[in-house]
Amino acid sequence: MNEFATTLTTTEVSVVAHTIQLAVAPVFLLAGIGGFLNVCASRLARIIDRARVIEKLVPQSSGAEHDRLIAEIRTLDRRMGVVNLAIFLSVLAALLICAVVVLLFAANLIGVNLGTVVALLFMGSMLSIGAGFATFIVETRLSARAVRIRNEILFHQADDERR
Repeated sequence: MNEFATTLTTTEVSVVAHTIQLAVAPVFLLAGIGGFLNVCASRLARIIDRARVIEKLVPQSSGAEHDRLIAEIRTLDRRMGVVNLAIFLSVLAALLICAVVVLLFAANLIGVNLGTVVALLFMGSMLSIGAGFATFIVETRLSARAVRIRNEILFHQADDERR
């Protein structure tokens, strides 16, 4: 029997159970990242839907309306890029967490100390998801600025109300 097979047969259930306990926290983190990715994907879909509407209006517009539509489509394009970056960083964090879980099990199965690698991967994951959250804040700020209602709409009065 080779050394790996011997290691597998001599691995106690308690060692595996302890490894599973260690891996539970990162797995819960994956669930949270999944929820965040869902929010990001929903925002991206709404941005794309709005961009498609504006794209159809641009060729038919002129003057100040055309300039407003072009400015809006540029903002939407920037928001798409920012959301895509948040999604990339979140997926990267999830992949790093998966590597942490795999290495936790591998370290216990083959009896190798991978603590430093696991810690570095976990720290990288936290940095990545933190950067993803920060990027998401940038996108929400861009969105809030773009949605401001113009004064001519806010202070518009119907002809009947002016009399």
